[in-house]
Amino acid sequence: MSTAKLRLDKWLWQARFFKTRTLAARTISTEGVRVDGTRVSKPGRTISPGNVLTFVQAKRVRIVRILELGTRRGPATEAQALYEDLSPPEPPKEDRPPANPAYEGKGRPTKQDRRNLDLNRRRTLE
Repeated sequence: MSTAKLRLDKWLWQARFFKTRTLAARTISTEGVRVDGTRVSKPGRTISPGNVLTFVQAKRVRIVRILELGTRRGPATEAQALYEDLSPPEPPKEDRPPANPAYEGKGRPTKQDRRNLDLNRRRTLE
């Protein structure tokens, strides 16, 4: 039984983990990628279905199991069918500011605020 094989950099590009194949190759060469727990630093390393890849992508550790080898770099839905994501979920972002901060009287006053200020000033002068 012959198993299909594909270059690691080409598969990472086809699965849409990297925008270009050059970026995938550079990441493999500099930061390294683990294939079934073994560190690999050559983009030409062949992989096959069933391999587990561990690599860093945008400050996040990704762990994926290869389900299929692609034939082309297709749409995202096609790319997501090539792997199973085993990565732990991202922790919730607690330090994130609220979506719409409430006005606390800071900053430039609105037109209505200015009118109220003018009315109060007139009343105090009278």
